[in-house]
Amino acid sequence: MPVHVIVGAQWGDEGKGKIVDHLSGNVDIVARYQGGANAGHTVVLPGQKGAPAREFVLHLIPSGIFHRHVTCVIGNGVVLDPIALMSEIAQLESVDVRVSGRLLISHNAHLIMPYHKLLDSAREQGDQRIGTTGRGIGPAYIDKYMRTGIRVVDLLNRDVLCAKLKRTIEANNELLTKLYHSKTLDVDAIINEYQEFDKKIDPYVTDTSRYLNAALAKGKRILAEGAQGALLDVDHGTYPYVTSSSPTSGGACTGLGIPPTAITSVIGIVKAYSTRVGNGPFPTELKDATGDRLREIGGEYGATTGRPRRCGWLDLVSLRYSVQVNGIRSIAITKLDVLDSFEEIRVCVGYRTGTKLRTYFPTDVPTLETVVPEYRTFRGWNTPTSDVRSYRKLPPRARTYIEAIRRLLGTNISMVSVGARRDQTLLVS
Repeated sequence: MPVHVIVGAQWGDEGKGKIVDHLSGNVDIVARYQGGANAGHTVVLPGQKGAPAREFVLHLIPSGIFHRHVTCVIGNGVVLDPIALMSEIAQLESVDVRVSGRLLISHNAHLIMPYHKLLDSAREQGDQRIGTTGRGIGPAYIDKYMRTGIRVVDLLNRDVLCAKLKRTIEANNELLTKLYHSKTLDVDAIINEYQEFDKKIDPYVTDTSRYLNAALAKGKRILAEGAQGALLDVDHGTYPYVTSSSPTSGGACTGLGIPPTAITSVIGIVKAYSTRVGNGPFPTELKDATGDRLREIGGEYGATTGRPRRCGWLDLVSLRYSVQVNGIRSIAITKLDVLDSFEEIRVCVGYRTGTKLRTYFPTDVPTLETVVPEYRTFRGWNTPTSDVRSYRKLPPRARTYIEAIRRLLGTNISMVSVGARRDQTLLVS
């Protein structure tokens, strides 16, 4: 009963959508286990009969949806935005990607309500900005752990929904008006809106934990898809500059309702350099022309918000920590082609604090904000790689760079991506 977990090993935006799409050809089920519509997983499909490639950005529906034989699951660990979900379904069906009968939504998934977005946006206007997307993710998880959240199953009983909403909205109305001087919320309007939403998603809703465990018993192959990255994990990331859930591999069990014994492998997705969106420490950030060049060549702008990403050299100190926390045994390196034209490429192998060299990753922000990266420099290959279709045909210096990463991390490298399309994925034997 194999479950393969896909995790972002950095600060998110590693290209998980492409790798999940690539691997989905060999699995039966792809299941999303945490996060919400703040994540953007990009999949680029080859054009048919000479037509240009098509790009899709998915926020909630798992990236396996483009393989017709795959069933996609949104697990209980996801916070669900009804508007984003319906928009995504409509987008896919408009290009003849069938969603009906292939998408299952956990009845225990929590819903993002209108007041969650207002609270999120209001908080980001203050002095203690985290750098969130403002999509209501954090406030929805707060309600979940305060045990006042609205779940998909609550939509089935209007009386239960009304009682829960009235209590929660009254409390949030007071908070919004007193603290943030925002508008009040119309309880009846929200109830009517979400009852209509219930009619649309009812065919998709089921006990997904039961479904997944039954599939495991039948020997079905499952790919568990996380959002964001390990260094944004609420427990193991650079707190408080983190997301509100657990993107690390352990989150797959709680977010899907499957046992740890079902997980047979954890694959880490690693960008060939480093990026970060939003606030928080970033030891290898390049605030110069090189950083700008990485951003422009790599198209480093948020798939969800369009915000420019902060860019820097690959950080092996943070990656070793991610390998440890997630139990990563193999990695897929993405966006190698972005480095094709660089004369020199640097990799962080340690952090200096005064005269001391650290080789481990301190997760406390004050320490991370003071460390100085210790770099190892590689000569660039100055050769285009986007048309290469075999790992052995990569430029020798590119292979030297990849093999150094493998040795320094102590992990296998299973794939190297040299572009956004499916066919630009090289298997490493």
